Amino acid sequence: MSDSNHTGVAFFLAGLPGLEAVHKWLCIPLCAMYGASLAGNSLILWLVKSEPYLHQPMYYLLSMLVVTDLGLSASTLPTMSPIYMLGLRRVSVDMCLAQLFFIHTFSIMESSVLLTMALDRFVAISNPLHYGTILTSPRIASLGLAIVVRSLGLHIPAPIMLKKLPYCQNRLLSHSYCLHPDVMKLACADTHINSAYGLFEVLSILGVDSVLIVLSYGELILQTVLSIASKAERLKALNTCVSYICAVLLFYTPMIGLSHDPQIGRQASPSSPVLLSYLHFLIPPVLNPLVYTIKTKQIRLRMLLFFASHGAGIRDIQAQ
Repeated sequence: MSDSNHTGVAFFLAGLPGLEAVHKWLCIPLCAMYGASLAGNSLILWLVKSEPYLHQPMYYLLSMLVVTDLGLSASTLPTMSPIYMLGLRRVSVDMCLAQLFFIHTFSIMESSVLLTMALDRFVAISNPLHYGTILTSPRIASLGLAIVVRSLGLHIPAPIMLKKLPYCQNRLLSHSYCLHPDVMKLACADTHINSAYGLFEVLSILGVDSVLIVLSYGELILQTVLSIASKAERLKALNTCVSYICAVLLFYTPMIGLSHDPQIGRQASPSSPVLLSYLHFLIPPVLNPLVYTIKTKQIRLRMLLFFASHGAGIRDIQAQ
């Protein structure tokens, strides 16, 4: 099937297997998650922008993480909401390819941001006196540009190659949104090149980013922390990394499971890969703002001031 013959061809998405009867009820927690993601991430982004004392490398990188989380949420929303609210599962080939491009691009971007945040923590702990001169605002901007270029460059070829493939009569996908391996397995043609490129992408994230993150924490940062004489200073240094470690675990743990999707499908229920994908794409945008609010003192205090001032304003209005 050529590019021009894709007109009118569609894929069909899936919800949670075995729970089709309660999909409309499941849209309630789903909408709550999207609302929490939008509210929490937008609030952190506004705080970093509006508060001068948060104009530091750590919080600029946190803003990048927030943007990628918002991007992931916005990428999955267009197909998940119609499935659970209206029962609409049909998606055109072009929309499907566009969606998988944005989902995977923002996923690669988040991995790159987490790696850059590991570099930030290493510099902050190993060389605190020169932290501000090493990670200057122009350098953070350059790192952000490199992250965007890397993310786009890694995934642009994937939808282009998928667009050229012919697709079989069975066009039922396994997830509630379009993913590269899920679309690729429906093709009625040789997909060895596509598979090789998909493996290259996975290795670029799991095999490079995650290894470098583990190396930075397991070797560089931990050794630096242990070399600090004062126990109180060691605990303080480690505490600055807790929120970041939580973000890494939230992102990479389900991703490792998804990378073994075929094995999971044979050993567990059909809903296991779907639930893992939800954990990977939906949970981090919801929990990351909560984790950073709880574990980052400056953001937590500003959040408390924000809600206290708005609560006082509401009481003044009610009193009038």
